[in-house]
Amino acid sequence: MVLLVALVMLLLITMIGVSSMHNATLQEKMASSVQTRNTTFQAAEAALRAGENAVATTGYTLAKCTTTTTCAPPPATDYNQVTTAGVYGTAGITWVAVGTTGFYGVQMIGTTSDPANSSSTSASLYRITAIGFTAATPLTNPRSVLESVYAK
Repeated sequence: MVLLVALVMLLLITMIGVSSMHNATLQEKMASSVQTRNTTFQAAEAALRAGENAVATTGYTLAKCTTTTTCAPPPATDYNQVTTAGVYGTAGITWVAVGTTGFYGVQMIGTTSDPANSSSTSASLYRITAIGFTAATPLTNPRSVLESVYAK
């Protein structure tokens, strides 16, 4: 009887150990996913700030987009195509590399009255789209994408 009770207890302890190992592995994967998400987000934010700084420079001009395809935000399928600086996708955006972990693209989407000035001056609106990824996996997911509209 003692042998049977000992075997049952050993089986229970083994099941608890296997369950604990599975839980630890799952938590490690979740922590890695959060770290990757944060890294790609920070890379996208750095690329977005670089794009905003480029648009803010004196003399920066860009032709206004002319069709709904070129004025629309780039579709999600375009983001994985961007692997080096250049023009990709249907929107015809020229992507600029920022370091080894990001790209930004700028679209001139139109003009509006200047919200900061009550006079009749106008401001040009630029959509800046930034893509951030990890240096270890530039050609595969995951990627973070951020956008801002800049009035100048």
